[in-house]
Amino acid sequence: MNNGPTAAWVEKLYHEIAAKLILHGRALGLSHAEAEDVMQETFVALLQLAAAPDNPPGYCLRSFRNRAVNYRRSLWRRLAREFESRRWFDRAADESPAERAAMRCLARLPVLQREVLVLKLWHGYTFEAIGELLEISPHTAAGRYRYGLEKIRRQLQGARDESPASFGNTTALLDAARADAES
Repeated sequence: MNNGPTAAWVEKLYHEIAAKLILHGRALGLSHAEAEDVMQETFVALLQLAAAPDNPPGYCLRSFRNRAVNYRRSLWRRLAREFESRRWFDRAADESPAERAAMRCLARLPVLQREVLVLKLWHGYTFEAIGELLEISPHTAAGRYRYGLEKIRRQLQGARDESPASFGNTTALLDAARADAES
């Protein structure tokens, strides 16, 4: 492996983006372990580059996404992923019922909407950057984002009607994200 200047920028990039890549892999339907494997393959490939690309985070994300999509195509992996899908996100010890409900709603979204939500909310990408990455128009990315947020909001609204005390903050968060997207 390269231990020179390439390793330094790759290491810095790893610390900045690794957790986001795992989440993106989860949004694409990979298990946590599969997302980690794809992330490792991505960073090994980055270490083999002669020089840093113009936009290292964007290059890394596109490389990761391409590898994740290829990884998903395997029949055996698909069967294992479907079996594991009940545990889409690992629970945190301090996770609230509202957070868990929001994650269940996110997991129920179609992959295309879920991916845009993760890229927008967790990666902080603009609709233009999402469109470029996914090879769709920024308007399509914005539409998927709005539709995904609306589906989550409706699901949480139904849950809040059943238990108003525990879901108010989560729907307020989604409403704020929706307002942010519209501006």
